[in-house]
Amino acid sequence: MKKNIINKTIQLALCGAMLMGAGSGCKKFLEEQDPSNLGPDSYFTLPEHADAAIYAAYARLRFIGEGAGIFTNNYALLDAPTGTVVTKTAQNSDLNNLLGLVYDGDNLQIGNWWKGLYKEIAQTNLVLDNVPKINPMDETARKKVLGEARFLRAMAYFYAVRMWGDVPLILKSQTPQSADFSPSRTSAEQVYNTIVDDLKTAEAAGLPWKDNTGRASTAAVKALLAKVYLTMAGFPLNKGQAYYKLAADKAKEVIDYANTHTSDIGLFTNYDDLHTVANNNRLEHLFEVQYLSGVEENPLQTVMLPNNSQPDISAKGSGQGTEVPSPSFYDSYKKFEPTDKRTDQQQFFYTYYFFKGSGDTIKLGAPYIYKHFDVTCHGASGKPGTGVSNLNVPMIRYAEVLLMYAEAQNRADGTPNADAYTALNAIRQRANLPVKAGLSQSDFEQAVWRERWHELCYEGVIWFDMLRLRKVYNEDTNGFDDFVGHALKTNGAVLAKKHLLYPLPVFEMKNNPNLKPQNEGY
Repeated sequence: MKKNIINKTIQLALCGAMLMGAGSGCKKFLEEQDPSNLGPDSYFTLPEHADAAIYAAYARLRFIGEGAGIFTNNYALLDAPTGTVVTKTAQNSDLNNLLGLVYDGDNLQIGNWWKGLYKEIAQTNLVLDNVPKINPMDETARKKVLGEARFLRAMAYFYAVRMWGDVPLILKSQTPQSADFSPSRTSAEQVYNTIVDDLKTAEAAGLPWKDNTGRASTAAVKALLAKVYLTMAGFPLNKGQAYYKLAADKAKEVIDYANTHTSDIGLFTNYDDLHTVANNNRLEHLFEVQYLSGVEENPLQTVMLPNNSQPDISAKGSGQGTEVPSPSFYDSYKKFEPTDKRTDQQQFFYTYYFFKGSGDTIKLGAPYIYKHFDVTCHGASGKPGTGVSNLNVPMIRYAEVLLMYAEAQNRADGTPNADAYTALNAIRQRANLPVKAGLSQSDFEQAVWRERWHELCYEGVIWFDMLRLRKVYNEDTNGFDDFVGHALKTNGAVLAKKHLLYPLPVFEMKNNPNLKPQNEGY
């Protein structure tokens, strides 16, 4: 991985200063500093260097929103193959190939995710290798920084192993002289075990239970660990009941804390609160990718706006129409549960907005995604927008913790308990749906799966649910089809066995012949 994991200590540690917690009212935890007094011999000698290095690791996560050619960005990779989205632009062949399930190892978005994740891993390895050497440094502060690095490395590997299966497991900083500079692939199970080890170490690092500045917290660590256990319980490892129990227990720890600290963790009352800048990193948001104008503005605001056919609905100007809800998925909300308010105007979707963001009503002719819509940026009726976005991008929400617990407990114990119903019904009641009761294990499980599709859509969750369950939501029947053989309603493309993994990027396989063989079917 010669181009992706080279140890460039100073360059990486000083990359893009990041301000966390924008709009939260909390103290920003990274300020720009003059780097002119730093050099290779003086770095990782002061506690401040540990802070700069871990802040750079947080900043690395922004690759998720970076561009991937004309009219798209890397974020689209997580939704494009699910059948929940279509595009209003036809200019980007990589995006079209993802939507049509005909992608290969030359796909730009797939390559960008590989590079982005291994840059994140490289930066966290720098922290883990070098922060222990800093002397003097407060031991409590050191332990927290190392815990944050473990959390971020685990998150990166968790994405990688789900996308590509066996991947190189690199746990030390690399130079061209490193013995494993051209590593081979490590078994998925060993990668998962390392992820668990990292998260257990982070769990014991003394992080605050909730951190409204945007840094990793104990709640975020436990939520991610629950998600890892839930994934390990399903495909491809199939560890079953014992891991469903681990997932349920870990999610329950977060729920129990939330129940006794209601101002720290919980569900927002209104869906508007999910995408309000003042709520960045707060309450339901357990972990987010951080954005701030002047450092890096939220890049999703244009790709989810209508394209040039509707150029006047925002203070930002025209959008791209990159990611638009598929009609069949949008219709599935009220087709089966007519009171579901998530498809009401300006909840998860919107079908009209305002001229220049604040003027007369403009009908859009189709629904668009409102879930990540920054009203302060775009404007609202009678309130001109700023044209810049400080809105964070959610990675882990408390709503997902509730649904993870409900699914895992039901599978672990063979029947849903009262707490599982409470967790599921909290999501349903916010959506104005009747509560569930008295269901069989199978019916309860599918009820949870449906809520995951309808609550967590467009958050990078659904594709990975499809992989671990080997099931896909059917918008016609309200049930679930087997993954292999399911035809997407959007275009008739049929999911095949090869789609359970992405192909390794061709450029990386050319750089490193030890990565062979390519994943099956590519």
